[in-house]
Amino acid sequence: MRYILSALFILSAVLCRAQSKDPDDEPDRQQFANIGDFKLESGTKIKDCHIGYRTYGKLNKKKDNGVLFLTWFGGTSQNIEEYAPPWHVIDTNRFYLIIADALGNGVSSSPSNSELQHGADFPAFSIRDMVDSEHEMLVKKMGIKHLQAVMGISMGGTQTFQWGISYPNFSERLIPVVGSPQPTSYDLMGYNIFRRVIEADTGFRRGKYKVNPVIPAASMMLEFFLTTPDYKTRAISRDSFAVWQHKVDTSAEPDWNDTYYQMNAIIGHDIARDYDGSLKKAADHINARMLIIVSRQDHFVNPVPAMAFAKFVSAKLVVLNNDLGHQAPNFEDEQLERSIRAMMADGP
Repeated sequence: MRYILSALFILSAVLCRAQSKDPDDEPDRQQFANIGDFKLESGTKIKDCHIGYRTYGKLNKKKDNGVLFLTWFGGTSQNIEEYAPPWHVIDTNRFYLIIADALGNGVSSSPSNSELQHGADFPAFSIRDMVDSEHEMLVKKMGIKHLQAVMGISMGGTQTFQWGISYPNFSERLIPVVGSPQPTSYDLMGYNIFRRVIEADTGFRRGKYKVNPVIPAASMMLEFFLTTPDYKTRAISRDSFAVWQHKVDTSAEPDWNDTYYQMNAIIGHDIARDYDGSLKKAADHINARMLIIVSRQDHFVNPVPAMAFAKFVSAKLVVLNNDLGHQAPNFEDEQLERSIRAMMADGP
């Protein structure tokens, strides 16, 4: 995740990686699909749009054993490979795992890496645009017209909900993990505070900076919401707080325009907007089987909309409940592993 990962989360991810290493692992798996000038739902275009991705396992002759894994807020396919490797729950001997980089993450087309629309000149995009660009990559560049599953963590989970609405017959299963079909009022409070902290920083200059600014207040705010008060109190002692704050104040951050654009996409997202604002009506358009995983103590993505949606689509609901909050998902967790493996038991 673009934010500072907790030591516990990193440790568990490293252990998971060590115990479940992909047999085809390579030093650098990064690939790109150029999808040309990509039209956004606003009517504007991303010029010379490219989508990054990494693959594991083999695509079968029918090209129907794919599993699409989507990146979290600010995250990259490399981050997922390092910190939350999904092959612990997705058998790459059976499935062709594709980890797709979302628009605006600094790998796929983003404000930071676009030569033709750099920085603040980059067009605003939505969660739906992320999904449409991933669909273009799969169909037009990889020849994949059907998937066994779409899944992702956090913003990746939010994209997963949109996949079910935008392309209801494309995937057999949808597995959103701590994502949401729409932000709650509490989520919007936090997201808008975060956005305004970025906007108010003198170094941000409305996105027209020449050097990526350091915005410690925004970095601290993300860390503040990611877990819970109980976890923070236990993990960071009062005596060590100054050391922690100095680390935040001086750490290099990914490009703030990339962060700002993705946050705007999250703020503007609502899968019910074309269905009279009703999640129940939106749910009627879901054809895939769903496994919905939420964290009860999540302070960053409130679980209530996802839990309600689970009832509307008769999905299996897994509720994680520990003080890691938004960072609760861990593919080594027995409950999480068992649920996902059971969901993926049938198929090619």
